[in-house]
Amino acid sequence: MKVLIVEDNRQIVDVLTRYLQEAGYETAVCYDGEAALTYFEGEPVDFILLDIMLPGVDGFTICRKIRETSTVPIIMITAKTEDADRILGLEVGADDYIIKPFSPKEVLSRMKAILRRIHFEQDRPSAKLFLNGIELQLENRKAFYRGQEIRLTKKEFEILALFAQYPNKVFSRDNLLDTVWGYDYYGDSRTVDSHIKRLRAKLTAAHVANCSIETVWGEGYRFGLSL
Repeated sequence: MKVLIVEDNRQIVDVLTRYLQEAGYETAVCYDGEAALTYFEGEPVDFILLDIMLPGVDGFTICRKIRETSTVPIIMITAKTEDADRILGLEVGADDYIIKPFSPKEVLSRMKAILRRIHFEQDRPSAKLFLNGIELQLENRKAFYRGQEIRLTKKEFEILALFAQYPNKVFSRDNLLDTVWGYDYYGDSRTVDSHIKRLRAKLTAAHVANCSIETVWGEGYRFGLSL
């Protein structure tokens, strides 16, 4: 498995490279954003460790561009501690983030947790879910309503699939974080609200009828059905 490290701090690169190689991973390194995008377009990569503050193209932009064509796992590495920056990283498509300073052991632990979730999802049998005209294709994470695709991010799709499996069940923010993001997610629960808001907007734009994501005050969210 090849891990692409995108980081301009050479000391951090050296530590991560040595630790990952000792753990059995192949590594590649890019020290700026443009080099990272060029490398990704031309070489197969299985995992990306991505700094946010980079020369040239920043990590947020890189993540957005990669997500246009790939679901490769991405962990953002950042010195930014503001909630808004961390939430933005997740919203543009990162699977997780780590705040500097960090230990390479933590990085490896987060990587393994993400890979376990991916392998679990890949081992699930191919299936579709149907809910009031919405078709969810679990294998390729695509959603359709009356034959038209609703373009969803990975997390938006997973939230909608969970609601589709349990219509009218109330999920708290913690329930959604544990199920969709994983038990070892350490981020802000407000990212759930951001994803729900965007998912609602996309369902409205697709003119989905007779169902909606309802806020149950003091409890969480549920996918409500109406006749």
